[in-house]
Amino acid sequence: MSFRPRPGSIPDSPGVYRFRDGHGRVIYVGKAKSLRQRLNSYFADFSALHPRTQTMLTTAADVDWTVVGTEVEALQLEYSWIKEYDPRFNVKYRDDKSYPYLAVTMGEEFPRVQVMRGAKRKGDRYFGPYSHAWAIRETVDLMLRVFPVRTCSAGVFKRAGQIGRPCLLGYIDKCSAPCVGRVTPEEHRALAEDFCDFMAGNTTRFIKRLERQMREAAAEQEYERAARVRDDIQALQRALEKQAVVLGEGTDADVVALAEDPLEAAVQVFYVRGGRIRGQRGWVVDKVEEAGPAELVEQFLLQMYGDANAESMPREVLVPALPPDVEAVADLLTEQRRARVEVRVPQRGDKKALMETVERNAKESLAQHKIRRAGDLTSRSKALQEIADALDLDQVPLRIECYDVSHLQGENVVASMVVFEDGLARKSEYRRFAVRTKEGDVAAIHEVILRRFRRYLEERSATGELAPEDDDGHGPIDPETGKPRKFAYPPNLVVVDGAGPQAAAAQRALDELGIDDVAVAGLAKRLEEVWLPGDDQPVIMPRSSEGLYLLQRVRDEAHRFAITYHRAKRSKSVKESALDSVPGLGPARRQALLKHFGSVKKLREATAEQIREVPGIGPATAEVIVSTLKGERQ
Repeated sequence: MSFRPRPGSIPDSPGVYRFRDGHGRVIYVGKAKSLRQRLNSYFADFSALHPRTQTMLTTAADVDWTVVGTEVEALQLEYSWIKEYDPRFNVKYRDDKSYPYLAVTMGEEFPRVQVMRGAKRKGDRYFGPYSHAWAIRETVDLMLRVFPVRTCSAGVFKRAGQIGRPCLLGYIDKCSAPCVGRVTPEEHRALAEDFCDFMAGNTTRFIKRLERQMREAAAEQEYERAARVRDDIQALQRALEKQAVVLGEGTDADVVALAEDPLEAAVQVFYVRGGRIRGQRGWVVDKVEEAGPAELVEQFLLQMYGDANAESMPREVLVPALPPDVEAVADLLTEQRRARVEVRVPQRGDKKALMETVERNAKESLAQHKIRRAGDLTSRSKALQEIADALDLDQVPLRIECYDVSHLQGENVVASMVVFEDGLARKSEYRRFAVRTKEGDVAAIHEVILRRFRRYLEERSATGELAPEDDDGHGPIDPETGKPRKFAYPPNLVVVDGAGPQAAAAQRALDELGIDDVAVAGLAKRLEEVWLPGDDQPVIMPRSSEGLYLLQRVRDEAHRFAITYHRAKRSKSVKESALDSVPGLGPARRQALLKHFGSVKKLREATAEQIREVPGIGPATAEVIVSTLKGERQ
C-alpha cells in the first residue's frame, strides 16, 4: 500500500486510528492497545485478511491516529468518532424493526400515557420496548382502571377543556379528566408517578393498598365499592401476568445474546427490571473484520449505551462473552449510569438459563433476517452492476445522486438532491435547493448541478485534496462545527428526472466546471427510458431488471423529497402573503395569530371578538384584520 506509514513512525501506545479514502472521507475508525501492532497487522499479509478488510484497504488512501492515555479514553474517542464520521466500513448495529415503547410524558403539565417509537425525548419516562403496539395498549387498558391518567392527544385535551365536557374515557372512569378540572395538576401528576412506579416494578405496595381498601369497604358493608376495588386488583394482577417473573425480585439487568455467521450477526436483548422481563429488542450487523463474539459485544455495548441516560441503564449487563477491555467498558458504563455497572457472563442458575433463551431468540432472528435479506443483498449488487453495464461505466456506481425540480406554474421553484450509497438511501446527505432561475426545468437542472458541484470543488480545495501540503487535518469535517462539510463527496453517477434535454443540461454544468469523472443520466417518467447526454436514442433497460428498479426508486425518492419541500415553501408563502397585506401587523403578532388559530383559513372565519383574545391584538387591529382578510377573499 502506497500510504503505509514509515517503519518506526507508529507509536507503541494506546490510541484510535482512522482510515480515509481518496477524498479525505473517514471510512473506518478503530482503537488499539498498541497502535503499532494493530496498524502493522493491516499491511503484513494482505491475502490473509478478511475480504471486507481487503476492500476497506483498497478503498483507503491514508491513515492517521491519535494517542490517548488510557483504554477508557480510547473507547470514548472511538465511539465519538464513529458517531461523528459514520464510517461505511465500521460495524453498525441496525434495529431489525421499529420497536414501540410505553411512554409517560412527565415533562408536560398533565402527563400523558402513549405508545411511542423513534427518538426518546428528555424528561419522559419509557417502558419496554415491546414486540407489538397492541401489547402496550392491552397493558394500558388494564391499568387505567387503577391509574386513570390522561391518554388523549393535545388537540382532544384542548377541545374538551374549551367545551367543558370530557371524552368517553372520562365518563367510564378510565381518565381522571384533568381537562375539565375534576383533578388538580398536582393530583394528576401523582397518578402518573404511581403509574410509572408500578411499571418500574414497585408493584407490591399498590396491590396491598387496594386489598386494604377492599377489606375496609367490605367491613363498612359498602359491597359495590369493594367489588370495584376487587376488579381493580384483578386488572393489575392480569397486567403483571403479562410480564413473566424470571429472576429474583431485585434483579435489574439487560441480557445480551449473539448468533453469528462469517458475514453477519444478530443480537437480542431482554430487559429485566424487578425480576420481570419488561421488553425485548433485536439488532443485526454486517461483520467488517474478523470480529469474534468479544469484539462484537464491545462494539454493541458502546453503541447501545453510548448516549443512554442514567435511568434507562441497568445495574448488570449479562453478555455471552466478555469484551477484550472489559474493565474499561464497565468503567465507561458506570460513568454513564453514575453508579456501578457490572458486565459479566452468567455461569449457572436462572441467569444462565435466561441467557440460553435469549440466544435461541437471536438464532431465530438471524435465520429470519437472512431469509429477508438474501434477495435484498443479491438484488442490490445485481442492480448496481446492471446500471454500470447499461451505461458503460468504468465501475459500479456505489454513490448515486438524483435531482428533481418541483414548482407550480413556475412559482416557488425548488429542487431536491437525494443520495443512495451501495443501493441504500443515505438520508443524512439529502439536500434542498431554492431555485433562482425562472426559465424552466432544464435551466433549473443546470443551475442546481452547477451550484452543487461548485460547492464540491470549494470543499475539495478546503480539505486540501487539490493541494496536500495545505491540508488542515480535518478532511471533510468542518473544524468549527465538528460536522461533515456539505457537498464534500462526489457521486459516481448523477441521475436527473427527465429525458435528453435535462441530462444534457446536467452534463453542460459539469463540463463548465471541468469535472470529467462523474457520469450523467436522465430517467424519463413516461416510458422509463434512460437518456445519456448527447445521445439521440435512449438506453432501454429491461422492464423487470433490478437496475431499472433501483433507478426508479432513486428517482421517486428525489421526487418525493422535492414535492415535500415545495409544499412547505408554498404553504409558508400563502400564510405570509395573506397576513403581509394587513397594515401595521408585524412578524411577532403574525406569528401569534397563526399559533392561536392554527391556519389562515381559521383566522378568516374568526370574528373580531375572537381575534381580540390573541395577546397583543387590540379592538382596532382586530377590525382591520377582519376587513382586510374579507376583502382579500372577495
